[in-house]
Amino acid sequence: MIDAKDMEYLERCVALAEQALEAGDEPFGSVLVSGDGEVLAEDHNHVAGGDSTQHPEFFLARWAAQHLTPEQRARATVYTSGEHCPMCAAAHGWVRLGRIVYASSSAQLMDWLEELGVGPAPVAPLPIREVVPEAVVEGPVPEFAERLRGLHRRLHGL
Repeated sequence: MIDAKDMEYLERCVALAEQALEAGDEPFGSVLVSGDGEVLAEDHNHVAGGDSTQHPEFFLARWAAQHLTPEQRARATVYTSGEHCPMCAAAHGWVRLGRIVYASSSAQLMDWLEELGVGPAPVAPLPIREVVPEAVVEGPVPEFAERLRGLHRRLHGL
């Protein structure tokens, strides 16, 4: 169940996605929150430099592995503007992070990219649960759809 606090963290993710776009990058942002509600780390996409693995969800999984105990990781939540790609979902699963809450789904993104005439990504847009079957996942959150769609339109010059 998405509550008011979840919406605040998702709002921060969308703000990070906007920052990424302003910096010339793809509009994705993510926040790692402890089981006690403390923001532990946040990041946005850094793929414009040519390294397509520089996703914020992947960064947060690595950060959690280095800084949190297994118990802390299991209680943490990753909030993100867009559903994890398979690479990021796998990192999340391997690190055994807790809940994932995303504002927009991979299916929505694929629809938006098709609408914009943008070719498909080089990796299949699998839902998180197909990569990490036991993941606790919530999303998409309809209140963010048009705003995120607009960021992708801007990315592609529309």
